Amino acid sequence: MSRFWLLTAGLFTTTLCYAAEEQQTNLDLDIPSPLNSEIEFGYQSHSGNSDTESLNARVAADYTSGKHRTSGEWKFYLLYKDGEEDKRLSTYKLQSDYKLGPKTYLYANFKGVDSLYTAYFKDYTVSGGFGYQLSNTEDLILEVELGPGYRYQEPNLDEIDDDDIIFPEIVREAIFRGNLSSKWQVVERLSVSGSLTLVSGSSNSRLDSDISVINDITDDIALKLTYSRQYHDKVPEGLSKSDSVFSVNLLFIF
Repeated sequence: MSRFWLLTAGLFTTTLCYAAEEQQTNLDLDIPSPLNSEIEFGYQSHSGNSDTESLNARVAADYTSGKHRTSGEWKFYLLYKDGEEDKRLSTYKLQSDYKLGPKTYLYANFKGVDSLYTAYFKDYTVSGGFGYQLSNTEDLILEVELGPGYRYQEPNLDEIDDDDIIFPEIVREAIFRGNLSSKWQVVERLSVSGSLTLVSGSSNSRLDSDISVINDITDDIALKLTYSRQYHDKVPEGLSKSDSVFSVNLLFIF
């Protein structure tokens, strides 16, 4: 009988040790955080024929919980030329998604652009519709979004003569929005991402394009090269239809 109790106690002790080891193993699993955030800064200084300084910054975060995904982003660009402010541009975006199936989702999007030296002082759009993930793997993410929305714009009239007013009215109109975004993990520490957004209404159409190349230096720091371009098909006379910014930034991921 004593042997039976000793054997039972041994089996029970072994079972407890195995359960504790399995629980510890489960605790050691690396569970991805639902919150991801990024901060990046860039600065350029040029001297010689022209004296220019530029500063650009970006803050972004996204949170995923179940079928919901929420993301936000703020970009800022400031250029001084020969001691005077020459360009200032601030862009901010907020989007919320709800997954309907393995590849489809609903989205709601807000984007605002504030600028002192481009075609419009203020350019705000609100949109909602359907999104579809053409690819959602570790190596390639490709998403397309389509939907209606609303736009508010204030034209820039300070960059032209007082008697040369072309678009004095404020724009309030329904619009159509289309967006294509992608991210390609070329190799382990090198990725390329891009987006193309079209907002079209009866007054004018705007096309925003961004492409970035990110080279990871460490797990938390990367070098990022970005080219951004904004195009309006109708602008006041004397203003360019497109504005572009190229930046070299340090990206901090946490």
